[in-house]
Amino acid sequence: MNDLINVMQPCLGERELAAVREVFESNWIGRGKRTAEFEARFAEHIGVGREHVVSVNSCTEATFIAMDLLGVGPGDEVVLPSISFVGAANAIASRGARPVFCDVDAHTLNPRVSDIEAALTPRTKAVIVLHYGGHPGDVVAIAALCRDRGVKLIEDAAIAVDSQVDGQACGTFGDIAMWSFDHGKIVVTVDGGMLYVRDPELAARAPKVAYLGMEQRSGFDQAMRASTRWWDFDVTSFSRRSTTNDVLSAIGIVQLERLPEFIARRAEVAASYDEGFAGLAGLRRPPVLPAGHRTSHYMYWVQLDPELRDVVARDLYARGVYTTFRYPPLHEVPSYGWTTPLPNTEAAAAGTLLLPMHQGLSDDDVRRVVDSVRECVTARTLGQAA
Repeated sequence: MNDLINVMQPCLGERELAAVREVFESNWIGRGKRTAEFEARFAEHIGVGREHVVSVNSCTEATFIAMDLLGVGPGDEVVLPSISFVGAANAIASRGARPVFCDVDAHTLNPRVSDIEAALTPRTKAVIVLHYGGHPGDVVAIAALCRDRGVKLIEDAAIAVDSQVDGQACGTFGDIAMWSFDHGKIVVTVDGGMLYVRDPELAARAPKVAYLGMEQRSGFDQAMRASTRWWDFDVTSFSRRSTTNDVLSAIGIVQLERLPEFIARRAEVAASYDEGFAGLAGLRRPPVLPAGHRTSHYMYWVQLDPELRDVVARDLYARGVYTTFRYPPLHEVPSYGWTTPLPNTEAAAAGTLLLPMHQGLSDDDVRRVVDSVRECVTARTLGQAA
């Protein structure tokens, strides 16, 4: 379908191509000065010191590194909402620890303080929260709860690159956070991620964990320090190679510069949806943000009767409007061995539908989405009533 309106897509152009060309012409395409610049700029963006961030090859890999830094292992539990990305649960399980899934608010799809608190046990090592759709959720209260209980808080800020509470960036309320720059995110480097670590000692360890347990420095760096044999190295821990490179970082620098325009356009799209769906029987719009909260507008979700959600999704696809649902409940994945029902999660997963939301949407695209949703929902709601 050539005219399919995507749920999400990148916004890349000549500026990004020019930045990549410069890297190619420099003959240094590995990790170098552009990666260092991208890290510094991102640290400034979230309001932390440069030494507290390190770029990695994916947000998922950053989550695995977080497990390593916190020493999560057998016998430990890590609490996370069932509506989360599968990579978070995999990072926990890969360490021999137990993912403990908590429920969420059925409208915001974010966990409430009470949901987190109900899942804590003496074995809880950490809590992971996802800022669903870019909405910060109860992160301030959850961070306070974790501090009181002596539990580490990890913020999966993959889709919250510009989300804030009272001017403070999401990702900086807890102990560790990670962001995603893959092909479907707002800031895109094709693949990639960023890791933030609050504790200075752990932050100093993070680059080594991300690069085979070694210092992240080149032979040229060693040579300039007048080392007798600059090709020698030492391994301080046994880890993977999780670094990114200057090609992707050059794209990231440009994308970060363009972030304000991206967010502004997404906000316009969300406002058009809010207006277009006002008063539409059978459809529930996203929750209104609390005072002081700012969202990255990564997702725009509507909620329908579960009996209609999938049917409406198929109707919209037939009209060239692609929709989806993220993220399928992890507590229903057999591999994690969870058996306790989570009623709000299950209700939300059955009735929530994500509409196209990206800065590449034209005004005509937005009108087409609004008209299609209104017509499909109205037709199915009337048919159900009959």
